[in-house]
Amino acid sequence: MSDIANSLAASIRAIHDYPKPGIIFRDITTLLGNAKAFRQAVDELVRPYQSLSVDQVAGIEARGFILGGAMAHQLSSGFVPIRKKGKLPHQTVRMAYSLEYGTDEMEMHVDAVKPGDKVILCDDLIATGGTAEGAVKLLRQLGADVVSACFVIDLPELGGRRKLEALGVEVRTLVAFEGH
Repeated sequence: MSDIANSLAASIRAIHDYPKPGIIFRDITTLLGNAKAFRQAVDELVRPYQSLSVDQVAGIEARGFILGGAMAHQLSSGFVPIRKKGKLPHQTVRMAYSLEYGTDEMEMHVDAVKPGDKVILCDDLIATGGTAEGAVKLLRQLGADVVSACFVIDLPELGGRRKLEALGVEVRTLVAFEGH
């Protein structure tokens, strides 16, 4: 890992056997609470896109809101919240997505993006990729051009990156952890 990746990895708490035995939960709240690490993570997430004209950053609930909002600010673009169903007050479009053990639905406002908008998708972690895949499909349903997806953490063994790349989406991550 690079020095930046090592520094960021050191600021992420590992919680063993959560939410079930055998899982190591990668908790970024410690990174978010560390001003230097938070700034470094946002700067690194934004860096590849600074020369692009990005219309929107879409963040997946909930930690994607924090990171995506900071990215949108630095890129002078709008921010689109992608939420769990039933949380948005205006007319929405909805997409089902796969979880490790079942399915759920996410939604966004019908007017959140316009056809042709260049969008970066953001979340804290990519594991199996089901949620991110659903978000990409939801954005594309309204005609957005998802130019990239970015995450602080990748769990490569779970294959989420490959799932997004199969959809033609470039994937950028800052830190990779082995295991689940």
